Amino acid sequence: MSRTRHACLVASALLVPPAIAGAQAAPVPQRADTATVILLGTGMPYPDPSAQGPATAVTVGDRLFLFDAGAGVVRQMNAARLPVRGGPVTAVFLTHLHSDHTLGLADVIFTSWVMGRRRPLPIIGPPGTRAMVDHLTAAYAEDIEVRTKGLERGIPDGWRTRVREVTGGVAYDSAGVRIIAIPVEHGSWKHAFGFRIEAAGKVIVLSGDTRPSAALERAAAGADLLIHEAYPAVRLQPEDRPGGEVWPQYMRAFHASDEEVGRLAARAGVKRLVLHHLVRMGGTDAELLEGVRRGGFLGPVVIGKDLDRF
Repeated sequence: MSRTRHACLVASALLVPPAIAGAQAAPVPQRADTATVILLGTGMPYPDPSAQGPATAVTVGDRLFLFDAGAGVVRQMNAARLPVRGGPVTAVFLTHLHSDHTLGLADVIFTSWVMGRRRPLPIIGPPGTRAMVDHLTAAYAEDIEVRTKGLERGIPDGWRTRVREVTGGVAYDSAGVRIIAIPVEHGSWKHAFGFRIEAAGKVIVLSGDTRPSAALERAAAGADLLIHEAYPAVRLQPEDRPGGEVWPQYMRAFHASDEEVGRLAARAGVKRLVLHHLVRMGGTDAELLEGVRRGGFLGPVVIGKDLDRF
């Protein structure tokens, strides 16, 4: 074979995606004594192709906990080399039921079944979660019928879920992992949560969507990692569009600015701060970092990107 021909074949092989015809890149082994955080999606409602919908994975050994299920979540799990076959998600936790945080929920439910899940998928979220899941199941009734009784020979009842609605407090406590739902204020939503995860000697706190929250600040006291949504305070102003005149009012009621997050992180004494689910309004990473510093937090700060690990 000529050197040119050999080089072309090698180059072609390198261009073949690793997940053709149902293949999956080998999952990254997870140490049983380590808690790892993977930002599967750091986006917001705007369909930015570089930032998938909000979703965060926390792995502890062979357990995988998923927080929110934004658009693209299962494909991001595969991209992160997390297992997708056999129904690997130990439990799904929803911060609230805004569409950008739940658009991928049907994907998690049904793709995990198609990929071999046999047991009911635990889903833990605020009141309204059961109704949402029931409606998704009804929407896919024909899909369930065809996959189960047709030539695909789908696992009977493998699509089922086990929903538990909570209003706060301990949402999961098993084998050294404790997850606490923290009620937060997210505008006119009656129920919204942050989560505190205690595992493998670490404390990880996820803000969910929230305005500055005293409850979240208390839960984050001394945390190893605080993952908090933010927007750049210097960019907030009325916008030239229908309803744009109340944009600043909306943002202050539903979200937290970089300065406010900096103040919260400083008072809580967190060891590391990660910003995600950013409503940038044209703001840069440098502006966000400056806002956090103005708020008083002088520790390590990361502007989160999809597939970052901590």
